[in-house]
Amino acid sequence: MSTVARIDAPRSVALVEVPPPRGTPVEIEGCGVCGSSLPVWEGRPWFSYPLPPGAPGHEAWGRTSDGTRVAFLTQHGYARFAEVDARTLVPLPSALEGLPFPGEAFACAVSVVRRARIEPGMRVAIVGVGFLGSVVASLLFECEVTLFRRTTPVEGSFERVIECAGTQEALETASSLVAERGVLVIAGFHQDGPRTVDLQSWNWKGIDVVNAHERDEEVVVDALREAVRLAATGVLDVERFVTHVLPLERLDEAFELARTRPRGFVKAAVVT
Repeated sequence: MSTVARIDAPRSVALVEVPPPRGTPVEIEGCGVCGSSLPVWEGRPWFSYPLPPGAPGHEAWGRTSDGTRVAFLTQHGYARFAEVDARTLVPLPSALEGLPFPGEAFACAVSVVRRARIEPGMRVAIVGVGFLGSVVASLLFECEVTLFRRTTPVEGSFERVIECAGTQEALETASSLVAERGVLVIAGFHQDGPRTVDLQSWNWKGIDVVNAHERDEEVVVDALREAVRLAATGVLDVERFVTHVLPLERLDEAFELARTRPRGFVKAAVVT
């Protein structure tokens, strides 16, 4: 049998035993806690419980049966083992040995930068400075980057504006910052209903609007490979962004850290 964490009800985790996975099993070392999973943790009305065992863990890494350390794609990463599509396995080099590596999360940041069509020297604004916004900013070292938090006065005009918070307020702020013929990049996960936009402003400025959420698995895996390369070469500082690591048995605490975001917090992960 294999130990798996299951969210039985809002803010309630149980450890259960399930049959070991078939196919291509990976022994999971750990899995990150994504901010997009907070609504299911909080119990928003569009979810039903219990969740499938291991869900919604999708930022996992671990080892294959031959001992190769890998990052991979899954939706059931809060477990000791997972059945994985071998096509999504990305080896982790020795330079990352011993480091927590929520690869899918870093791949998201790579995808955002790619979809934004950012070129060296551009003026870029990032609205929302959680994990995703922080990682994206770190990848734009050849650009002039300005970070906007909720308390930051809103002013400026930018060729690229990346919205990373997933709220109506952040979308409005980001829209106001885009220069004429600029690009507004929607990277925040807007999952709690419709949004309103200032379409008059969008029309007048002639901006492009890009949805940076990637759904092609092959493209995501390619972004994961690039994230691994950037981390191995020191461009992406993994330890800076994975700030809190807890055992799987304390998944509830990891979710609460992600929800409350105490001082110094960027991302939580659980390890087996």
